[in-house]
Amino acid sequence: MRFEEAYESWNTGRLTQAEAGLVLGMCERSFRRYLLRYEADGLDGLIDRRLEQISNRRAPVDEVMALTEQYRTRHSGWNVKHFHSWYQREGGRRSYTWVKKRLQHAKLVPTAERQGVHRKRRERCALAGMMIHQDGSTHEWVPEQMWDLIVTLDDATSEHYSMFFVEQEGTASSLRGVREVIEACGLFSSFYSDRGSHYWSTPQADGKVDKEHPTQFGRALKQLGIEMIAAYSPEARGRSERAFGTHQGRLPQELALAGITTMAQANGYLAEVYRPAFNAEFAQPAMEPGTAFVPWNGGRLEDTLCEQYERTVSADNCIRFETLSLQIPADRHRCHYVKAKVRVHRYASGDLAVFHGPRKLADYNCEGKAKVQNLRQAA
Repeated sequence: MRFEEAYESWNTGRLTQAEAGLVLGMCERSFRRYLLRYEADGLDGLIDRRLEQISNRRAPVDEVMALTEQYRTRHSGWNVKHFHSWYQREGGRRSYTWVKKRLQHAKLVPTAERQGVHRKRRERCALAGMMIHQDGSTHEWVPEQMWDLIVTLDDATSEHYSMFFVEQEGTASSLRGVREVIEACGLFSSFYSDRGSHYWSTPQADGKVDKEHPTQFGRALKQLGIEMIAAYSPEARGRSERAFGTHQGRLPQELALAGITTMAQANGYLAEVYRPAFNAEFAQPAMEPGTAFVPWNGGRLEDTLCEQYERTVSADNCIRFETLSLQIPADRHRCHYVKAKVRVHRYASGDLAVFHGPRKLADYNCEGKAKVQNLRQAA
């Protein structure tokens, strides 16, 4: 209708072609093109024929149907980002946006409301190895099984260095995560965690941590020269919290798809499949080239990353440790150890060892029975 009005005004001489084009929001040359098409075909000549053409890049119907059927039968309940990663691993070439729109059009996934802009309060560390995050998440990772997932990741790159399931988070699991990082990469500069009782002593509930009285975990990291930093809110641990949100949205579905029901199988899947794929997708390069990791050359790492307790040897050359009585075997270098100050080491496996200074006196199993090599040494 607007074109017809402009055409009549031009036809009667009230407007020039340039003025008529200005009224329609186009240049004089475009108005002349529209004029020729209108005089040849009427109003139908003004329709943009490109709107009637099917794009050459449009996906075939059978490809769309195969995609939605795959999601419906094998990946129902997965979030779109997770499904798209799996789709690409199996050879899919369509973009994330295309996959999301097809699934939303088929009403297989909901349309999310627009979220606000995320504002980062703290920049990442410049080098890998400057700060390591560790946290645990309790979740129903497999049906009717509540496990704790322990993750140790790098602040600079978000790369996951250690990832495993345990029945319950504690000192042993935290030390194991740190040991796996050091064995793979070396010593790091600082360690960032929540105020869990195995990380920190907190005299008052929700109060400040007591740095003067470290826990067994704190003692081990101090011995390694690693600084510990406490987080005082979930928001402060945003990087690890967001990572766990991703894991909770992906891992249960992948474990179910692989038919995994036991913790041993799940830990194998984490190490061999999930963690490498997650790092390949989410890890990013550090802001600066190089690394802050330092090679470990301090001997047996297990004797540092363990629980250590001081005890005094009794008159029968035994040590009382919890409910156990640990007998120190005869030693050709010393007549007895009565009243001597010794150290009991408890390892992640539950096994024990007794040290006098830097020298190991004996090894024991978790029941307090001396191992065979102790008897051989005594003989």
